[in-house]
Amino acid sequence: MSANNSYPFMPDPFMPPHEDDIELKVILFNYLKYWPFIAICTLVCVLAAFLFNKYATPVYMVQSSVIVTEEPQALGSEIFDAVGMMPIKNNVENEIGILKSYTLAEEAITELGLDVFYFTDDLLMSSQVHAGVPVDVDVDWTHKQLVNGKFLIEVLDSQTFSFMPEGDDFELFNPSDPFYKTEIKDIPEHNPTYSFGETIESEYLNIKVESNNAQPGDRILIQLVDTPSLALFLKDKISVTPTNKQASILNISFETPVRRMGEQYLNKLMEVYLQRELDEKNKAAENTIRFIEDQLSGITDSLAFFEGSLEKYRSENKIFNLSEEGSQIFLRLQELEKDKSQAEINLRYFQTLQNYVNKDNASDIVAPAIIGNTDPLLQSLVVKISELQVEKMRLSNNFSEEAPPIREINSQIRNTKNALQENVQSSIRNTNTYLQEINSQIKRVEKEINSLPETERRLLGIQRKFTVNENIYVYLLQKRAESEITRASNMPKNSILDLARAGQEPVFPKKITNLIIGLAIGLIFSIGYISIRDFLNTKIEDPKELEKQIKTPLIGMIGRNQGSDPKPVLHNPRSSVTESFRNIRADMSYLSPNKEQLTILFTSSISGEGKTFASINMASVYSLLGKKTLLIGLDLRKPKIAEEFGLVNYQGMSSCLSKDVPWREVVKKTKYENLDIILSGPIPPNPAELLLQNKFSKIMAEIKEEYDVIVLDCPPAGLVSETKELFKHSDVNFFIFRQGFSNKSNIQILNNLIEKGGVSKIYSILNDVHIDKGYGFGYGYGYGYGYSSHYGYHDEVQLPWWKRAMRRG
Repeated sequence: MSANNSYPFMPDPFMPPHEDDIELKVILFNYLKYWPFIAICTLVCVLAAFLFNKYATPVYMVQSSVIVTEEPQALGSEIFDAVGMMPIKNNVENEIGILKSYTLAEEAITELGLDVFYFTDDLLMSSQVHAGVPVDVDVDWTHKQLVNGKFLIEVLDSQTFSFMPEGDDFELFNPSDPFYKTEIKDIPEHNPTYSFGETIESEYLNIKVESNNAQPGDRILIQLVDTPSLALFLKDKISVTPTNKQASILNISFETPVRRMGEQYLNKLMEVYLQRELDEKNKAAENTIRFIEDQLSGITDSLAFFEGSLEKYRSENKIFNLSEEGSQIFLRLQELEKDKSQAEINLRYFQTLQNYVNKDNASDIVAPAIIGNTDPLLQSLVVKISELQVEKMRLSNNFSEEAPPIREINSQIRNTKNALQENVQSSIRNTNTYLQEINSQIKRVEKEINSLPETERRLLGIQRKFTVNENIYVYLLQKRAESEITRASNMPKNSILDLARAGQEPVFPKKITNLIIGLAIGLIFSIGYISIRDFLNTKIEDPKELEKQIKTPLIGMIGRNQGSDPKPVLHNPRSSVTESFRNIRADMSYLSPNKEQLTILFTSSISGEGKTFASINMASVYSLLGKKTLLIGLDLRKPKIAEEFGLVNYQGMSSCLSKDVPWREVVKKTKYENLDIILSGPIPPNPAELLLQNKFSKIMAEIKEEYDVIVLDCPPAGLVSETKELFKHSDVNFFIFRQGFSNKSNIQILNNLIEKGGVSKIYSILNDVHIDKGYGFGYGYGYGYGYSSHYGYHDEVQLPWWKRAMRRG
């Protein structure tokens, strides 16, 4: 393998940098040049983020969790599971909806008494407090109240305080229309001072302030918050999420600036949630107890009546026991009567159940097992319709009647109700048939009773009625006791896993994140501002961009003249500006080779771009070389050469062209060797016509015979027309641009001169180069050491420290 291929990824140190690397460096150094601005913007934004972290109210995350447990299926429910008619037992989404419901939030707020918020009255920031408040405010919510805005309470002494509104952001809460408040602009005036325990009452306010060990000078802000608005706010602030898709553990979180209040609210919310579930479970037992008590109320009087009749008959007839035959008949009759009473209770239950279903009052249905019915199908139907009703009530807290979940529940309720009605009707028919059979057996036994003596027969009848009522009474008492035990033993199926706990570190503001965001905003803003400013800048700044857009070579760049002397070539030969003109003079041997006599023309697009400055110093640099040089001012409209040399512009080229004055008479000798000047002369009324005369061409021909170098300071080509005619008298033409002054649109003027005007041998020069748009200006056509050479060939003016720092950037 050759040496050239041994290290294929090693850059060749003798090759120039890649174009992409150059562009990246140009962009980088362009931004680094503005490092003070970027640093200041970044520092300001980071400082703003620091102050925001310092004075923003910290917000803490309060978290808790509950376990959602699936209830065991009722007997016979597997019949409906197969056809998909049973409701979902462990519906985590529904439990989330219940925990985030308005009703639950309202109940928790009411039990906690969260109707007044307290704030400290600090100079820079006020923070909400919950414990250790020096005053306690009692609000009468049956009265109209001013809510949302804040009132300032200042304790004057142990007995009195001042009370005044802060701001005008108040709304009026009307208890008769709690969900719609009206904005209040004019707040009624209150007394300046009140006593603790005194009612502060007006048309829009009714509160009482009590002292809670308040000290004179204490200042506290209070805000009245109505329960409906707070419930709507908190239900949206609560976040309920399952730990994962498979688990039935719900994480409940809540962000609040007051940790203790957040913990109390979440704990109360979970407590209300479990109590609500327990109340729903106890409804079945309560319905059963109510049904049994209705039955007991009718049989108690009958039992007392027959008990009295039995005692009276025994005492009057001196008979206390039945004969052996009567006892046997009584036992048989007692069994039949017991079966009959049980069947009648069942029939009444079925009829009651039928009425509940027909009246769409399924939430009051009594479970069949309570009255001794063990039919698994009936048991499953009753449990199913009860659970569907509970599920519908839960979903109604979060969905409308037209929502798909509610419509699906209603469909299941209708199907279950139809099945239950058919089952109940069948049970009623079967029970009636059974009662008819028992009544027939009782009639047969009653015939045997007729064979007994009358006294014993009447005793048996009374004792029979007493025993029947007694058995029913004892049975109902037993069932009521069982129902009360069931109600007392009910527990919520769900449970609290973790009580509410607030985090030790605030979740807002995120200090590190905010500082990073501040840093990023500072950088983005400053860099974006620089980029947009550069994008919208219409001035020529970047030499490389200029070089790309012009259709002629950029032959050189002239640095900014740091002094006020317009002739640095003559007076400051070691300056960088003088070196720039020497570089251009050196390039002339390539631009116009083998010429003993040289005519150079300077023009620009508009006035002020430095063509006169360039003309003077270009003539000077040739005069220093020993060339006999003549500087001619042809800008007849706005002459400047006389001013720069301290001469009087009373006679010049305009005099030669308009008054036939010989050109040699208007030549001005300067104090500098080899440098002569022909001023433009008095401003004529027709400068364009003068320069276009044949006389001017003859003068130029004569001048070229006597001078080695002729420098023409011409009018701006972008403003006047005669300059285009002057190009034919020159050997080399220079078009001057000025950095930070010339518009980018002026480039088209130069391009038009080349494309449409047919001007040849025209080159461009960038004057007043002082803005470093890259990493240096030493690229291009070999025009020297550039504006910022540090090789000791010429002197540099010492810049201020901040400018030197920017240039190093």
